[in-house]
This record gives sequence, C-alpha cells and structure tokens, in this order.
Amino acid sequence: MSSVLILSASTGKNLQLAESFKQSLEDLGHKGTVLDLCSLNAPMYTPQAEKELTDPSLIEGVVELFLESEALIVCAPEYNGLIPPVLNNIIAWMSVQSKDFRLLFNQKKIGLASVSGGGGQHAVMSMRMQFSYLGSNVIGRPVIINKSKPFNQSSIDILIQQVVQ
Repeated sequence: MSSVLILSASTGKNLQLAESFKQSLEDLGHKGTVLDLCSLNAPMYTPQAEKELTDPSLIEGVVELFLESEALIVCAPEYNGLIPPVLNNIIAWMSVQSKDFRLLFNQKKIGLASVSGGGGQHAVMSMRMQFSYLGSNVIGRPVIINKSKPFNQSSIDILIQQVVQ
C-alpha cells in the first residue's frame, strides 16, 4: 500500500479531479490524501512575511504531509502559461520553513494533472521543470483535461499505477 498526497492548486474542476484520484487510489488499496492549497490561505511568501510569521504551524503541517507521503499527484490549471501562484507559494514557504527542503521532493515520484480552459500543456511543462529541479521523478505522461480532451478514467488509472510502482 502506498501513501499518495494529492495537491489541488485550484478549486472547482481541479479539486474534483484530485478527489477522483483519491477515490481511484483507495479503490486500488492505497491511501490518498487531498490537500486543497487554496483552502490553506497561506500568506504570500516574501522575505518580510517570513520574518513576521508568528504561527508556523500551517507550513509545518504541510511539510509533515509531504514527508509522510511516498508520492505526489499535482492537479493544477494553467495560469497564463504557468503554474498557479498558490502552488508556487506553498513550495516557497516549505523551502524556508522545513529542516531539509530536499527531503520533501528528492526522488519522490510525482504525477501531473491539469484541468484547464487554456489547454494545460504549459502548466504541466512548468510543473515538470520545477519538480525535476527539486529532485523529483516526474512521471512522463500527464493527465490533461480540456475542451478537446474529456475526463478519461483509464488515464487516471495509468498515472496511479506509475506513481505507486
């Protein structure tokens, strides 16, 4: 049994996709935990905000979820050809608040998914570059859902198989 953390970097369709991944993981006997990054309401990371942080428990909780997971699935829409700010923001916070930031990502399998009106390919490309830079093993084939590519349970199942191997 694998433990997979599923990040949703937006509400709506990407959060629904994250829940679909969780259900499929559980149907296969794995543990799936959805983390809705939007509901965290983490402050925007700046060096000044880091100095003024009075309660680091929010970030510490996210770090714990990352450390407890064996793999990640990230569901994020395309924002102007890039990843959503909420995803980049939590990565920035974890990079300065964790004891060993590289442990959160190093050699961890990561599956990428996007539901996006803008296509999703640029978001996936941006996430692939960022997570690869952080030392993760990013699965080659993402799940992309857009106007021309509808939801496909087979694609979900294939990505899960690759993440939990």
